[in-house]
Amino acid sequence: MKSYLLSVWNALDPIYFRMTRLHYVTDHEKQNTLFRVRLTRYKGKSVVLNDGTVINKNDLLIKIHLHNVKMLRELNQINSEMKRGVYVYHMVKRSLPRLAKFVRMHQKTNEIKGIIGITTLYRGADRLGFDICPIGNFYYTLYKKLTFLPINFLANTPYLQQPVYLFMSKEQLLKRGF
Repeated sequence: MKSYLLSVWNALDPIYFRMTRLHYVTDHEKQNTLFRVRLTRYKGKSVVLNDGTVINKNDLLIKIHLHNVKMLRELNQINSEMKRGVYVYHMVKRSLPRLAKFVRMHQKTNEIKGIIGITTLYRGADRLGFDICPIGNFYYTLYKKLTFLPINFLANTPYLQQPVYLFMSKEQLLKRGF
């Protein structure tokens, strides 16, 4: 049943991709990485990142979305929860250099303050340079929990962790040599 649902999701994904104004971040061989991104204005409370960067309401950020169908297809072969976590960590790490290039080459690079993502997969994110911040709005947190249910079901994740914001300043992304 899960493989059937994954096939349906894979068929509907191009529609979702177009409706959400996402763009692929490609690697040096023009292959799509794990990241799909779009520009967004931050709407939450002000956040001070570990490097001192302050993210305020309406700051321009690159919102990162993991390409979940692609990730789930690759994770389908891995049974161990620990190995899955390590695999996702390395998939994200391999995609970050291309994201840095995308930000550096973007026509609004001078306005972009950083990157943001929302996830329940945040173990090890700090080692990649992300700041992990709780989502302040209860209703938005509940909404994100509900939207993550299908992903967790298909990924065989036994429980739903609290979704969080992942932030990284543009300077941190570019400085880390990604």
